[in-house]
Amino acid sequence: MIEIADLSLVDWSRAQFALTAMYHWIFVPLTLGLSFIIAIMETVYFRTGSEEWKRMTRFWMTLFGINFAIGVATGIILEFEFGTNWSNYSWFVGDIFGAPLAIEGILAFFLESTFVAVMFFGWNKVSKRFHLASTWLVAIGASLSALWILVANAWMQNPVGMTFNPETARNEMTDFLAVLTNPVAIDTFFHTVTSGFLLASVFVMGISAWFLLKGREEWMARKSILIAGIFGLASSLTVALTGDISARTLAHVQPLKFAAFEAHYSGRDNAGLVAAGILKDSGQLIGDRAKKEFVVKVEIPGFLSMMTGGSRNVWVPGIEDLVHGNAEKNIMPVAEKMERGRYAREVLMNYKKAKQANNTEEAEILKGMFSDRDFIDEYFSYFGYAFLDRPEDVIPNVSVAFYTFHLMVMLGFFFILLCALALFFNYRGSLPRQKWFLWIMIISVPLAYIASQSGWVLKEMGRQPWIIQDLMPVGAAVSNINTGSVITTFVLFSILFAVLLIAEVSIMAKQIKTGPKH
Repeated sequence: MIEIADLSLVDWSRAQFALTAMYHWIFVPLTLGLSFIIAIMETVYFRTGSEEWKRMTRFWMTLFGINFAIGVATGIILEFEFGTNWSNYSWFVGDIFGAPLAIEGILAFFLESTFVAVMFFGWNKVSKRFHLASTWLVAIGASLSALWILVANAWMQNPVGMTFNPETARNEMTDFLAVLTNPVAIDTFFHTVTSGFLLASVFVMGISAWFLLKGREEWMARKSILIAGIFGLASSLTVALTGDISARTLAHVQPLKFAAFEAHYSGRDNAGLVAAGILKDSGQLIGDRAKKEFVVKVEIPGFLSMMTGGSRNVWVPGIEDLVHGNAEKNIMPVAEKMERGRYAREVLMNYKKAKQANNTEEAEILKGMFSDRDFIDEYFSYFGYAFLDRPEDVIPNVSVAFYTFHLMVMLGFFFILLCALALFFNYRGSLPRQKWFLWIMIISVPLAYIASQSGWVLKEMGRQPWIIQDLMPVGAAVSNINTGSVITTFVLFSILFAVLLIAEVSIMAKQIKTGPKH
C-alpha cells in the first residue's frame, strides 16, 4: 500500500524536481517561439530571394540551436526522475501519464529532431522549398511536444478519462479523447505555447535593440523587431485572453488554487479582483496556519465574480469556505472528504486482505465497488484525502500563489505595451534614436523569463499538496529511497546545471557579439 514518506525525503525530492523543471523551462519557451519566428523569416526569404533575409534567418537559427541542444538534455533528466524519485506516482497513474509522454517521444520529438538536422545543415544540400518545409516542421514539432507534455500535466491537475483497478492499485485510461480534450489541457496548451511565443519575441527584440545601440546591423535589427513585434503583440494579447479563460476553468476544477492566488479567504458575491497588493500574516489562524491580510491593495470591484461566472452576483468561495465547508452553498468540508477518502482506502485494503485470504466472494464484492459510479463519485474521488493529517493541509502557499500570479499578470500587460511601442517607433523610423526604449527592450529579456517561471511556479505550487488533484498528495508519491542519495544528486545537478547555464550564456553572448555571418 502507498504510505506517506519521510518529510525530509519528500522535501528534497520536490526540491530536486523543481530545480530540474525550472532549469529545463529556461530553454523550452525560447525553443517554442524562436522556431516560429525563424520559420516566418525564412518564408520571407523564400518569397523574396533576398540574401539579407537568409543571413538574418541563419543568425537567429544559430541561437535557436544553442538553446535547443541544452533543452533536450535537461528534458531527458526530468523524465528519468519520474522513475527514480517518484515511483509510487508512476505506478499509481498507470498508462495515463505514460501514454502522452510516449506519444511526445515517438511522434512529436521524432518529427522535431529529424528535421532539425535538415534545417541546420541542409541549406546547400536540399531545395529551398524542402528546407523551408523542414523549418516549419521543426516549429510544429516543438509545439506538438509541448502539447503532449501539457496533456499529461493537465491530467494531474484535473484527472479525467480513467478508472481505478483495485487489483493492481493503478489508474487505467478508459477514454483517451477525454484526456486529450481535458479543459485544463486545452487552456494550458494555448496559454503556455503563446507565452513561449511572447518570450521569444521579447528575446529577439532585446538582442536587436543591442545591435541598434551599438550601431551595428541596423537593417537586420529593424526587420527582426518588426517580425518579433507583430508576433509578440499577437502572442501577448492571446496570452491575456487564454490566461483569463484558464482562470475561469481553475475556479471550477481547482477552486483552492484560484482562491489562493487572490488571497481570497471569505466567500462573497460581487467579489473584487486584486490588481496589486502586499500581504502580511494576520492574527487569525486556519488550523495552525496564519491567514494573510493586505497591508495595501488595489482592487477592481466585482471583477473576480465576473471572471468566475460572468456576473457580479456570482458568489466566489474563499479559502475558509473550501476548507471548513459551507452547507448553504453545498461545499463539503475537507474533514468530511478525509473521512470519505479513508473509507475508500479501507475498502481497497480489505479487498487486498480478502484476496490474500482466498476469500473470493468478499473480494469480488469489494472489487465491484470500484466499478460502482456512486462509490467512485462519493468516496474514491476523495481517495487522496486519506493521506492528509489536517484539513488545512489542502491550503497551498498563499503568498507564493498571490505574488507569482500578480507578477505574471503585470508583466503580461507590460509586454503588450512593449510590443506595441516597438512597432510604433519602428514604423516611424525613429527606433534607433530612442535610446531609452532600446534599453527597456534589453532589460525586458530577463523580465520575460521571470514571467515565464512565475507561471509555472503558480501552476505547480498552487495545487499543493496534490501531485494528482484529490487522488494523491505529494507525500504519498515519492520513491522509498535514501534521503542522502537525493541530497547528493540535488547538489550534483545544481553544479551541472550552473555550469551548463554559464556555458550556454557565454556561447550565446559570443555568437551575438560576432553577429550574423556575411
